[in-house]
Amino acid sequence: MKKKASQFNLFFPYDSHQIGYNSFSDEYIILEEMLYDMYDASKKTGDFDELKQVHQEFFDTLCGKGFLVDNGFDEVEAVKEISRKIDNDDTKFELHINPTMNCNFKCWYCYETHIKDSKMDEQTVNNTKSFIAGIFNQQTNLKEFTLGWFGGEPLLYFERVIVPLLEFSYNLARDRGVIFHSSITTNGLLVNSKVIQHALGYGLSFFQITLDGARERHDKVRFISEGRGSYDAIVSNIITLAQNKITVSIRINISLETLPGIRQIPGDFLHLDPETKKFLVFDLHKVWQVGEDIDDEINDERNYFREMGFNVSSGTMNTVLNSCYGDHRYHATLNYNGEAFKCTARDFTTLNSEGLLTGNGSIIWNEKYEKRLSSKFKNKPCLECTILPMCGGGCSQQAIEHEGRDYCVNDFDENKKLQLVKNRFFEILAEHG
Repeated sequence: MKKKASQFNLFFPYDSHQIGYNSFSDEYIILEEMLYDMYDASKKTGDFDELKQVHQEFFDTLCGKGFLVDNGFDEVEAVKEISRKIDNDDTKFELHINPTMNCNFKCWYCYETHIKDSKMDEQTVNNTKSFIAGIFNQQTNLKEFTLGWFGGEPLLYFERVIVPLLEFSYNLARDRGVIFHSSITTNGLLVNSKVIQHALGYGLSFFQITLDGARERHDKVRFISEGRGSYDAIVSNIITLAQNKITVSIRINISLETLPGIRQIPGDFLHLDPETKKFLVFDLHKVWQVGEDIDDEINDERNYFREMGFNVSSGTMNTVLNSCYGDHRYHATLNYNGEAFKCTARDFTTLNSEGLLTGNGSIIWNEKYEKRLSSKFKNKPCLECTILPMCGGGCSQQAIEHEGRDYCVNDFDENKKLQLVKNRFFEILAEHG
């Protein structure tokens, strides 16, 4: 059968070679210029038969890695089908819980509306237990259950909310033979020996903790009291978690104010032994309210952290294969007051809620729920894009907020798209030394 070049091929020069990437197969290929020229010439004519005759091995490699596909193969439909399967996978369930909307810090960029006296009461905790039990009883194909903690600052109500629900879920999964995962997004200040003890005993194996730049800048944003910052305490807690073999994603919020001192941060972790460093991942992200384009600067800092010997997230978006949990049918986020949500990147207000937890432990979803689950792949620019399998057009929240108009989560900027591909490539190079 005749072949055509995949819609999802990208190439860029690197070290006197051409690096090819196919965003559907997620495969990279390193080509000498002569081989790239042969591919490019065949692509321009739309005929790869001559390439097959001249260089069978190269032709077979391009086919095997997804750079060439059958003429009749509908790649976009294949992406949609994979997305449908993953977003409707009933072997998994992911539940996020907000014990409170209160927080012990007041960071300027936080999108949450902090509610001082908000906390999940005992009745809602019990209703949540009933909801979790219902998942295990009704989702007969369940093989994996993930419990995430969010907020507000979830550790403010560690004893009252997290401990009973974590223990209940962990024991239920263990008894049913279901794989259990738990993670928490926290500012890290309240991590202590009790938290670590429960984390180790009940499967809480992943912490995301934020730093607002190096010590001086961080302490201006996140201070315990006048003249008393939080940087040193949080770094100490991060290190203690890693020493206990608990993975910590250190999310560094980047803005024009944090950039100048950002390279001071690795120095606070360089003394750690290689085994401990394995449990640290640095994740550098621009604060979303920042209007300036500082993507290139952030990429430079990611490379610097890698050069210093640390694991660094590439900064790439969720792929179709790893879509946002908010896109999944078998996911829910429960707020402290029992309101249910899908997206955790918007305010947890009644106006934004998509359902309500009832007294019998079920969620009554409203009309927003089904609309969200059918919102993806309706944006024409996405369907024509080379990195559609890589970003999926963004998440369902993006699709909802741009309903009825063309949009691109990369601002229709081909250089930004290519930079995502390069970031992933450099991450792979770093992983393999």
